[in-house]
Amino acid sequence: MTLLSARGLTRTYRSPGETWGRPVLTTALDDADLDVDEGSAVGVIGESGSGKSTLVRLLLGLDTPTAGTVTFDGREVDAAASARSLHWLRRETGIVFQDPYASLDPRMSIGRIVGEPLWALGIEGDRRARVRAVLEDVGLEASMANRFPHEFSGGQRQRIALARAIVHSPRLLVGDEPLSALDVTVRAQILELLAELRARDGLTLVMVSHDIGVVQNLCDQVVVMKDGRIVEEGPTEKVLLQPQVAYTRRLLASIPTIDPTAS
Repeated sequence: MTLLSARGLTRTYRSPGETWGRPVLTTALDDADLDVDEGSAVGVIGESGSGKSTLVRLLLGLDTPTAGTVTFDGREVDAAASARSLHWLRRETGIVFQDPYASLDPRMSIGRIVGEPLWALGIEGDRRARVRAVLEDVGLEASMANRFPHEFSGGQRQRIALARAIVHSPRLLVGDEPLSALDVTVRAQILELLAELRARDGLTLVMVSHDIGVVQNLCDQVVVMKDGRIVEEGPTEKVLLQPQVAYTRRLLASIPTIDPTAS
């Protein structure tokens, strides 16, 4: 079943300055079509500036497309709607960014940071118990809930960010380079955790990554982006081992592959 779908997705930005009296327009995403099946893991690869982050922001309703539509479980995502109108989408999705420290409020305890989505989304039940349980799910101790972000290592902060993203049991988790700042050992641990969550909870993943090893080990499908367009997509093994597009072959040749399962 298709969980997430995009059709004709386009995002154009107006840049400062003019050319011959006309505003300069930059197309960050150009007519992208994408289907993500429930329970699948899709990797998005491409050079910096290829439109990867723009794509995931539009998929999550964090930005408004210039043209095109996004649907989640058959329901259209209206990014221009009020925050309250998009509560249903926030309840179903979570995101982890590249820099965990930037997304963690240094003034808040880990327990408050991780539990914030429960309060924001009005999810009832024993919220403190849920926070403790999800901290243990990501390999941290429940007692760490009273500590603050600066007391943790980079790998632990990324686990905290992941806990916050899944505490409300979303159906879709999006990662925008979530492993790139971590060393190989920690990367392997987080990768194993994501695979476990997917197998246990049926979590659907969309992962932006420069690391082909991460995509190869975690994802079923791969989307290749260039200049705001999707130029190739298909099963991971086929795209990575038998790319059909010259750009994909050049991209794969230029990206160093790190085995994320190495210790």
